[in-house]
Amino acid sequence: MDKRSYLMNRLYVYAVYAALFLLIVTIKSNAQPQTPAGSVSPAAAAPAPPAANKPVQSALADPSTYVIGSEDVLQVTVWREPTLSGTIPVRPDGMISLVLVGDMPAAGRTPMQLAGDISVRLKKYVQDPSVSVVVTAVNSQRIFLIGEVGHVGPVPLTAGMSPLQAISAAGGLTPFANSKHIYILRGAQGKQQKIPFNYKAALKGDSHQDITLLPGDTIVVP
Repeated sequence: MDKRSYLMNRLYVYAVYAALFLLIVTIKSNAQPQTPAGSVSPAAAAPAPPAANKPVQSALADPSTYVIGSEDVLQVTVWREPTLSGTIPVRPDGMISLVLVGDMPAAGRTPMQLAGDISVRLKKYVQDPSVSVVVTAVNSQRIFLIGEVGHVGPVPLTAGMSPLQAISAAGGLTPFANSKHIYILRGAQGKQQKIPFNYKAALKGDSHQDITLLPGDTIVVP
């Protein structure tokens, strides 16, 4: 074999190797899943749960002091009696319905008191019943904001909540709010008490603005 033939053979071998390499790269590229331009992965496209619709958690629902109200949600557990246990909503009339026990009042009782009431009634059917009651959603402890705030409507009431904290939870004041003439309506319809609240004075630490909100209060921001 002369020198020219030898070089031609070497070039042929290199060309074959190059073709094989390109073929392997093409196969791997086609095997990977393609994402269309402008699309997102299913995980990224999954909508986040709306925070506004989340139930209020019961972190402050102390079983010895919290007073159950209408529309709260309770977890009633009877030890070793799964058919008598379950998630129970408190009806607007303050009553709950349980298997065997039937209707009984829940609003106005603490979880511990209610557990005792249920135990007494179950003794007719269960020997030494052990009952626990946990408030899983606090829906009865709310205040309301209307007028020039970011979000008009109910706001979950937390222990010791002030008007400043409530306004902050509602998204703050709008640019058109009259911050010096805010007031709080408290009490039953027709007998409501009007409590003035000066937003700017509260921001400056005026002790006269230290108002603790109560369930059912309405903050009016003109």
